[in-house]
Amino acid sequence: MTTGTPRSLPDGRPVPLMTGGERPMLESWLDFHRATLALKCAGLDDARLRCAPVEPSSLTLLGLVQHLAEIERNWFQRVFAGLDVPPVYEEPTGYGLDAERGIDEALRIWREEIARGRRLCAGRSLDEVGRIPDDSPAMAGAEVSLRWILIHLIEEYARHNGHADLLRERIDGATGA
Repeated sequence: MTTGTPRSLPDGRPVPLMTGGERPMLESWLDFHRATLALKCAGLDDARLRCAPVEPSSLTLLGLVQHLAEIERNWFQRVFAGLDVPPVYEEPTGYGLDAERGIDEALRIWREEIARGRRLCAGRSLDEVGRIPDDSPAMAGAEVSLRWILIHLIEEYARHNGHADLLRERIDGATGA
């Protein structure tokens, strides 16, 4: 496989780059994990996406999608770009569910946050820094590079995709990916 040849797994997720530059490789891993989250939600009705099947946790697949929309907004818009934007949802972690908001709306919002982050980072160096807002309880005012943010988001998605694996398996037995 060459660096510039995009490939996909049978389930449609992009194969992360195995060679090439640092930035394309980091972005390809983040895209892989984003696609994995969407895959974990695919084919489930609203009731199942709201189901919290791993007691005593109240974690749901819908809540994970909302949470990761908040994560995308926070790290790319608030921290990296320094924008003063409110949380995406009323409950700032994103985990809270609203009876009026289903998966289609949550996925649309999540994808919009991803697109905004991509636009804000386009053409920017991995060494450029943002600042953690002063209202953040931990590390307020600390500088972080775009490189650090991309690595952190890969870690964040990987951890939550592990949660999504467990949730999906408990909901309908689907495993893998």
